[in-house]
Amino acid sequence: MLNKKIIVTKLAIILSMGTTMAQIKDTTALTEVIINQDRLQIPFSKQSKNIQILTQDDLQRLPNRSINELLANIPGVDVRQRGPFGSQADISIDGGSFEQTAILLNGVKITDPQSAHHNMNLPVPLEAIDRIEIIRGPASRIFGINALTGAINIVTKKIESNQISAQVYGGSSFKNNEQTNSGKYYGKGVQLGSQFKTQKTSHGLYFGHEDSNGQRYNTSSKNNKLYYDGTYLPNETNQLKANFGYIDNEFGANGFYASPNDKEAYEQVKTAFASLQSKHQLTPVLSVSPRLSNRYNEDEYWYMGRETAKGRSKHYSNVFSADINTALEQSYGTFGLGLESRFERITSTSIGTHNRENYGGYLEFKTEAINKLMINTGAYINYNSKFGWQVFPGIDLGYDITEHWKLVFNAGSSQRIPSFTDLYTNQTANIGNPDLTSENAYQIEGGIKYFSKRIIVQAGYFHRKINDFIDWQKIASNTGSGTVIPWKPTNIGKNKMEGLNASFRYNINDPSASTRYFTTISYNYLNPNVTIAEGMLSKYAIESLRHQVIVNFTINHKNWMLTTANRFNERISYKSYFIADLRASYQLQDLNIFADIQNIFDKSYIEAAAVPMPGRWFSVGAKYTLKY
Repeated sequence: MLNKKIIVTKLAIILSMGTTMAQIKDTTALTEVIINQDRLQIPFSKQSKNIQILTQDDLQRLPNRSINELLANIPGVDVRQRGPFGSQADISIDGGSFEQTAILLNGVKITDPQSAHHNMNLPVPLEAIDRIEIIRGPASRIFGINALTGAINIVTKKIESNQISAQVYGGSSFKNNEQTNSGKYYGKGVQLGSQFKTQKTSHGLYFGHEDSNGQRYNTSSKNNKLYYDGTYLPNETNQLKANFGYIDNEFGANGFYASPNDKEAYEQVKTAFASLQSKHQLTPVLSVSPRLSNRYNEDEYWYMGRETAKGRSKHYSNVFSADINTALEQSYGTFGLGLESRFERITSTSIGTHNRENYGGYLEFKTEAINKLMINTGAYINYNSKFGWQVFPGIDLGYDITEHWKLVFNAGSSQRIPSFTDLYTNQTANIGNPDLTSENAYQIEGGIKYFSKRIIVQAGYFHRKINDFIDWQKIASNTGSGTVIPWKPTNIGKNKMEGLNASFRYNINDPSASTRYFTTISYNYLNPNVTIAEGMLSKYAIESLRHQVIVNFTINHKNWMLTTANRFNERISYKSYFIADLRASYQLQDLNIFADIQNIFDKSYIEAAAVPMPGRWFSVGAKYTLKY
């Protein structure tokens, strides 16, 4: 173990001397980005929480094809994919489980109540995304339940001009299917976007399609995405916004859930999402923002293949939400007050029919009345029809040592209620537990930040304790030939986690120079402490990362751009691996041409279940944008 730590330390030092992650094009602009726009208005540079951002420029530079792959470039985020091209992935933050991260679209929770396995089934093509915000630490005070270890907020583009864009791309490993030798493994995609703006309205319509024939037997995938964003501004003090998205995602699920017996498994997931919200500045100091949203999801799974009804299960879930947020500005600070209701329903062949209701409210206060000190404190009160009352208090403190240096401290509590799958599923290999209680956690974190025109540095330490942690377990011993011992979730007790993290971002360029550089490095260390009873197998308790180093570098010379994205992961329950990707692009007026190499060193590795990820992969693409 000591040797591994020495190796990781040396790797971090070597990488810090050269290349790092290109996350920012203009540091000044990034520091002024407003986080949590539905709540109190706090710029990124004034935040006391640990927040990471992927900007629109990052989305264009990084050699990735899906949101899942992009998130793998964020420190503290653990992406565990069950196949490429975004077919399915579990996302966790700072060593939490994939159920403990809240997923949001423009501030609206779209977390799936059936199972967080479907949280990343997002009806938004990359072409529609402006940035991705990652809020690390307990976020229940901000977003309510199921933000136990953090939240990921996907923010779509603000329409500012009339334009049409089209992007096509395709690639291959130039290797045969590993199990059938039926042809070269390939993948391809297309994305279309249209933006239209008038004096009072703006409209964005986006479409995306991707498909792959699969690197192994029964691992082909296909998904289609459609997304609309519309805004109406009748005057300077009022705004009405509507969003709609739909995704049809299907894939061969060989090895996804019950390897080696699910070789013929296949799954199709359809998700529709819609929201209607408005913002009103009632007086110079008082604003209000009401919102309605709905998420509908269909999940159909064929355990023994689509040719037979045996082992087939189908799930329909629907979530309706209504909330209202208000902000009152005073000379000594700003108050935030909000109410939320959430109604969840599932009808399933293996889970049954269930309903539950959730009601929440928050009060928050932000002030800079004390010289050099920002205080942001408040509490979220929640009632769930099955799990009762819960209160999530918290506080964020930021002290300006100098103009550039800031000390930060935050503390808070959070909760994760079990999914319908946790509670009620009834399958051969998985059995739910209706007696589960919710997970409850508290966390404290302290750190230091540095902001300047070209440099952003963050470093910190956190300690988290989860009570009634939920893990899927089963007896390790066999009970007889052919007997299936099912996994079952249980509250196993306390789960403690402490971690260290540091990131350094440097924008090395002169705006008038023909050659510019963008560079960042990040390192995360996690030390979990969880007890597994003797003779029991665990599904999720010991799968977090121990060491994580993320290093990217971009050089931009005139119309040429070269980006290398690199990550080293050491998982507690799995061997370490290093993945390096590369993108070269050329801008020819309105046409951008790019070529990618992913997994340059052809590393064999697994992120989730029994699904080997692809080896070395080559792809090319082009994007054309016409403004009018």
